[in-house]
Amino acid sequence: MTPPKQTVRLAAMADIHLDKASSGSLQSVVAKVADEADVLLLCGDLTNYGLPEEAQQFVRELTGVKVPVVAVLGNHDFESHKQEEVRQILTDGGMTLLDGEACEIHGIGFAGVKGFGGGFDQRMLTPWGEPIMKGFVREAIDETLKLESALAKLRTPQRIALLHYAPIRATVENEPLEIFPFLGSSRLAEPVDRYGVTAVFHGHAHHGTLCGRTRGNVPVYNVALPLLRQTFPDKTPFYVLSVPVTPEAPT
Repeated sequence: MTPPKQTVRLAAMADIHLDKASSGSLQSVVAKVADEADVLLLCGDLTNYGLPEEAQQFVRELTGVKVPVVAVLGNHDFESHKQEEVRQILTDGGMTLLDGEACEIHGIGFAGVKGFGGGFDQRMLTPWGEPIMKGFVREAIDETLKLESALAKLRTPQRIALLHYAPIRATVENEPLEIFPFLGSSRLAEPVDRYGVTAVFHGHAHHGTLCGRTRGNVPVYNVALPLLRQTFPDKTPFYVLSVPVTPEAPT
């Protein structure tokens, strides 16, 4: 019997944007995941145009991965309005896709949603004015409620949140100020702080900042692939976080 892990290594990345032109780009990454991590986390924009054939290609390139894979979709995965087909292909390929759901692996809980935009802090958009603006804000609120529901299902001491959009402003800094409202929403940080999440991973902001913290001091990591390549040019482009696993008390 394999003894339970005392520390679980999480490898996280996002914004892979796999398409025909980038065929084979994941194989070198997959080859190293098992040596450096126990779980692979993928934070959206797995495909470039959200096409089923791109999702099939993604599954083929992940064939050699030997650790559990947990993921959320990103905005690019919705581009062709075939996100349900994409989701099914990825799920059939062995990945765990989260969209308001939760799962537990190696004693760590994972909750995930895509998230949405809306801006940050005192400049966060409010549901006021035209119906289309109210609908935009409603989407951000709905995604936040889905995240809250997923986190509420977890009973593990260590809880990890997966998003595509950013929950704080700090990890989108260096992006053009004009697009901040479309990079994430502070609303997503509210359930993160309320449930005492261990860490948050997201993508979407390709030129943002690697890490920041919520108001409740929860660490947030931007693992967009272009940012990881820029930050760690000599390393495999995923971010590894080691999380200690609290042993269960005897009954």
